[in-house]
Amino acid sequence: MLAPGAMLFNSFEYLLLFLPLTVVVYFFLSRRVGAMAGKLWLVLASLFFYGWWSVSYLWLICGSMLFNYGMARWLGHADGAKARIILAAAITGNLALLGYYKYADFFISNINLLGDNPMPLLHLALPLGISFFTFTQIAFLVDVHRKVAHEYSLVHYFLFVTYFPHLIAGPILHHKEMMPQFASAAARTVDWRNVQLGLFILAIGLIKKVVLADSLAYAANEGFSSTTPLVFHNAWITSLSYTLQLYFDFSGYCDMAIGASLIFNIRLPENFNSPYKALNIQDFWRRWHITLSRWLRDYLYIPLGGNRYGISRSYAALLVTFLLGGLWHGPSWTFVVWGLLHGAAAVLHRGWTLCHFRMPAFLGWMLTFLFVNTAWVFFRAADIAAATHILKGMAGMNGFPSLNDLAVLASGIVQIDTWKPFNEMLHFPARKLLLLAAGLALVWIAPNTREMCQKKPVSEPGVCSILLVGSAMGFGVFYMLFIASSTPSFIYFYF
Repeated sequence: MLAPGAMLFNSFEYLLLFLPLTVVVYFFLSRRVGAMAGKLWLVLASLFFYGWWSVSYLWLICGSMLFNYGMARWLGHADGAKARIILAAAITGNLALLGYYKYADFFISNINLLGDNPMPLLHLALPLGISFFTFTQIAFLVDVHRKVAHEYSLVHYFLFVTYFPHLIAGPILHHKEMMPQFASAAARTVDWRNVQLGLFILAIGLIKKVVLADSLAYAANEGFSSTTPLVFHNAWITSLSYTLQLYFDFSGYCDMAIGASLIFNIRLPENFNSPYKALNIQDFWRRWHITLSRWLRDYLYIPLGGNRYGISRSYAALLVTFLLGGLWHGPSWTFVVWGLLHGAAAVLHRGWTLCHFRMPAFLGWMLTFLFVNTAWVFFRAADIAAATHILKGMAGMNGFPSLNDLAVLASGIVQIDTWKPFNEMLHFPARKLLLLAAGLALVWIAPNTREMCQKKPVSEPGVCSILLVGSAMGFGVFYMLFIASSTPSFIYFYF
């Protein structure tokens, strides 16, 4: 369970107070006092950002960082068997912390199914961002062991882990791609081109979240919470709504993180590259949650043997990697099933490729999207039974729409009350279909955020560019003020 109260990227306290104040003080201290003062301010601001959720859990993230910093220093001066033992102990400590808070109740509840004397659940609050800052630090430890990273400054290490744009829900960072940027003199001076581009990317992410994801959530939540059987079209509206909600929610978060970071002249790695345009499952995982895919490949799949020890070993490594990748998202059998489905699809694709079979691009894209959409049902459902409930409807086992249903569907298109919150306008299925059509057009046809920025090279800010950025930001804020009925948290906050 995740405790409430986190400072959301789509909240007024973040957009209008925390972010502007942090930027102004950072550049003032960096220029007038020194680079270390600016970095220390970012550390303190990031800890404040985390502590907004729960001050009592600051000790957890600080203790985790002190433990990993000490182990990394020790590891950096060790070789051979001693280094391997230190690395194993450090990784075990990280996984034990993650396992205790995230999986303890999951294991207890499953053990209770086997016995007559059930153990009480711990009901622990899931520490915000624990999966992300744990994976980030494990990657750092492995890189130190491989002699490709080191960090001797405690302030720098704290900044690497707590840097607030990525702290809560990624992207998952590498030390070598971040800290050289903070060491650059250019990072300490305001670059108005980066400010312009950063605000534009942040605004795009805000619109993805508050306009698209939160509106799609209404239809998805309605379907997944339904206790009555869903007929064919309602089941597909439900699954497609969640497929699009998840994309716009998480990619919107990452856009807002990348945009905010760019204002500080720090470039975070790209995390999405139009994943629903993928032509096969391997292509999908090169486009979806790119930094997690990279982490699973470098620190799990390759150490398990990768493709170095024959086909059977590579298939087993794929299945284990996706199984653990699924379980990383949460303590539920639905995530296990979701991971195994993707693992099986990856194995099937590997075998298909090794046999030199070919498939038309359009067919490959369609099958990939339909598979991903179907697998997301397990990702979203509360349990296996709930997922089966949706899948039965998608398969037509609960019936198809009647002529009367189609008439009602059509009548809803013209009955739109403009001034109600958008999700309240989605009572009629027809409006859900219109929103789905718009969302699918955006993910299938429209350029993604990176492509939009590449098409128009950034120049010195002018009147037109300032108006563009201001309009995008203004629209997002206006929507939150007058149209959105609530400020939901990001989906990946719960992972």
